[in-house]
Amino acid sequence: MAGFVQIVEFQTSRIEEVQALIEERRPQLEAGNTVGRVTATADRDRPGYYLTIVEFDSYEAAMENSNRPETSEFAAAMAKLCDAPAKFYNLDVWQTW
Repeated sequence: MAGFVQIVEFQTSRIEEVQALIEERRPQLEAGNTVGRVTATADRDRPGYYLTIVEFDSYEAAMENSNRPETSEFAAAMAKLCDAPAKFYNLDVWQTW
């Protein structure tokens, strides 16, 4: 396998607060995590919808990161800022160009 990607889709009318939360928690989230890269996006066709693409070396690395207390605390804080429950897409990477 060439890696693992998790896409988190969320809806919020409070994106400025989400961005502030990310900046506030980023040092704790980055310290000791297993994330390779994070890309945060806004859906051009659906205002208020956002997708975060999180890349890992493996599924196991993603699960290790998910089990961190910092990750759980961040997810709970994010949920309070969202207008609906987040959707998670768990993807095994089989090819990149």
